[in-house]
Amino acid sequence: MTLAKVFERLTGAGAPVEFAAYDGSRAGRPGSEIQIDVRSPYAVSYLVYSSGALGLARAYVAGYLDVRGDMYTALSRMQQVFDDVSLADRLRIVREVAGDPLLRAAVSRRLPPPPQEVSTGRSFLRHTKRRDARAISHHYDVSNTFYEWVLGPSMAYTCACYPRPDATLEEAQYHKFDLVARKLALQPGMRLLDVGCGWGGMVMHAARHYGVKALGVTLSKQQAEWAQKAIAESGLSELAEVRHLDYRDVTEHDFDAISSIGLTEHIGQANLPSYFSFLYGRLKPGGRLLNHTITRPDNTQASIRKEGFINRYVFPDGELEGPGLILSEMHDAGFEVRHEENLREHYAMTLAGWCRNLDDHWDEAVAEVGEGTARVWRLYMAGCRLGFEQNWIQLHQTLGVRLGDDGRSGFPLRPDWEPQG
Repeated sequence: MTLAKVFERLTGAGAPVEFAAYDGSRAGRPGSEIQIDVRSPYAVSYLVYSSGALGLARAYVAGYLDVRGDMYTALSRMQQVFDDVSLADRLRIVREVAGDPLLRAAVSRRLPPPPQEVSTGRSFLRHTKRRDARAISHHYDVSNTFYEWVLGPSMAYTCACYPRPDATLEEAQYHKFDLVARKLALQPGMRLLDVGCGWGGMVMHAARHYGVKALGVTLSKQQAEWAQKAIAESGLSELAEVRHLDYRDVTEHDFDAISSIGLTEHIGQANLPSYFSFLYGRLKPGGRLLNHTITRPDNTQASIRKEGFINRYVFPDGELEGPGLILSEMHDAGFEVRHEENLREHYAMTLAGWCRNLDDHWDEAVAEVGEGTARVWRLYMAGCRLGFEQNWIQLHQTLGVRLGDDGRSGFPLRPDWEPQG
């Protein structure tokens, strides 16, 4: 069997993809807009010793495979790969390449993972302050310049909210921050705590547009430095502040509102009770919490895939829960949940914008962070876009309030945060 045929069989013979290998073999659909180039026999080694999706990901990140054409389109056409390849299938690959000396030599040794892969380590140590700091640094301390190219001027690395289908990414990110502000009922003179604040987008939005005194905290040193500089340059230093700090080390109390936009994914299921209890304790009576997080569609799956691509390459120790669990944990911590919505289609649109930005700055990105890291991001964002579109993952905003001593919530009879048309 030719090398190209090996990959055609793995991804599905009916996939509208063309395969071309370094040995001159070809398979699949000739002339397809998506072409998979097999550049080295070592790509087969990754397939034999890893599950289907992880093996292909390792081969791509290492540069042994290349994808010509749009990555999102390629992944949507090869969804068979997302199912693990059985041991019998892998043994068949070994038998079928045995006649080629180069391929036989390649599959005879187990290659180490590409250097971009993180060792998951012992799970019982997950989510200590030290380990969380390392995990956050792995993902967010890549390069502020790289993030500027991918995220655009907003530097918002969370799901945008599109007010209309033709809105730009920047318009949608502004609308997201403003939606959070309106759900929290921010008013001049209030105090806002933004946990996991990233590059300070919510902090600066609240200070600039609502006159709120806002404190943001992040475990990423590069994010904090970038945000502090942006706050100073924007003339917002009297109202906005970002600290390089674990949210658990915030000592201030009596905040009027708390926003958590994209942090809960890093908390871990076992720590959700203490997380929500901590935030509850930092609010004054009548204060609101807006929790914005990626979730699984339900609670029937494990919250973390330790052997998966995302955990190994992108978000070490990241855990996704079902939306029902998030809501229940908020209730159990004392919050009254007043509103909840799923924005998963918005995240698919957000990721499409980030993918375009990376493609538009591909050469600069490779020069800045290296080809392997750029490949991780290209694969990760395209795959997540597909995941949100097909409901493998979701994005939920949950709004809760710490009731006053008299049981009053301070909420209007009907939600008033959407613009009246």
